[in-house]
This record gives sequence, structure tokens and C-alpha cells, in this order.
Amino acid sequence: MSNRDFCADSSYQEKIIYKFGNRQAQIVLIQPVGDHDLPLLEEEVREIERLTDLEFQLVAVKVENWNRDLAPWEAPAVFGEEGFGNGAAETLEEIKKLCTDKEKIYCIGGYSLAGLFSLWASCQTDLFSGVAAVSPSVWYPGFMEYMRQYKSNGDVVYLSLGDREERTRNPVMAKVGNCIREGYALLKEENIDCILEWNRGGHFSNPELRTAKGFVWVMRHIFISAK
Repeated sequence: MSNRDFCADSSYQEKIIYKFGNRQAQIVLIQPVGDHDLPLLEEEVREIERLTDLEFQLVAVKVENWNRDLAPWEAPAVFGEEGFGNGAAETLEEIKKLCTDKEKIYCIGGYSLAGLFSLWASCQTDLFSGVAAVSPSVWYPGFMEYMRQYKSNGDVVYLSLGDREERTRNPVMAKVGNCIREGYALLKEENIDCILEWNRGGHFSNPELRTAKGFVWVMRHIFISAK
């Protein structure tokens, strides 16, 4: 198998780990994913490669229960009947075990609840130099209070949202626009190199392309910050 490759490894604590790209690359992108993300990963990697010449490895960590494994604390359902668990701490501990090479630069990112998890995780540990929170679920009950209390340890943070995402009839999720604006302002106050980018469309528009764009911004700005 060449340096630029794809493989699925099921040996890591019964979680399937998908690895793409150059295993020798200095930059390692960590992305929690669910079943719905799997068909999009290869297109995401191709888009990253199209947008940048920087070498990278993408490590996608599949979670078994999206609402439980990525949620930092329990919250009631906001759509459907399934509420949210508090499995984020356990998931983060498992991800930390993938980030042991001190020669590597680790970034974390993801879409929707995985974007929220990435922001939360960056406040819990200094392992991640960059964060790509793409259409993150910052409407999550109590999360803005969390951001006001805890500072991100990331050197660079990318935020994005679709310009139609806050136009929803769901009263909890409709807060996402104001929440992400406040989150961006808090990060700027902390002197973190960050951006808030608005994409055209709703929440389900081109998540793989949006995530690729977020990771590329993070990679580029990590090297700018290092100069």
C-alpha cells in the first residue's frame, strides 16, 4: 500500500478508523463521522487535495451513536424523539490515543454535531492546533455558556454556516445563527486566528465540500501562524 492510500482499521477499540492520504504527512486531520458520512469521505478527500498541495492524512473515527457519542452533556430531543447523551468525554479519550506522535500537527473537525464536538474538544485539551467546526450545532442547549466559560486551545479555528440554516421553524435550532456569531466574537476576543464563513444553502447542502474547505483553511493558517 502506498503512502497515499485509504484503509479501514477495525482493530482500534472496536471502532472503525478510516485513514486517507499520506501517512507520513506532518498534518493529521481527525474527523468524527457517522454512517451518513461514510459515502462522502472519499469525495471530501479529493476536494481537499484539489484545494491545496499541502500533505495530510485524514483519520475518520466512526461513532456508533451520533447523538450520544458526540454530545458533551445530556439534552432533550429537538427533532424526532431521540435525545442527546453525554458520551463526548469518552469519545475524546479514545481520539487522544490516536494523537501520540509529537512530530505531528493534529487538527480536529467535523460537520454538524461533530463540529460542535470539535469546538468542545478544543477547550478540553491542547492536542489540536486547528479546529474546523463546519455547520456546528452551536444551538445545543448550554453550549454558548460553555464557550463563555472555557477558552479554545486551538491556534486557528474555522467556523461556517449555511445562509439558510437559521431559517427553520424549530425554535431551538433557529438560534444557530446568533449562536455562531457570538461564538466567533468570543474567539476573536481570545485573539484566536479564526474566520466565520457563510455558505449558500441549508444544513444538508454539500457537507463534504464544506468540510474539505474548512480543513484546508485550517491547514493553511496553521502554517501562517507558525511563521
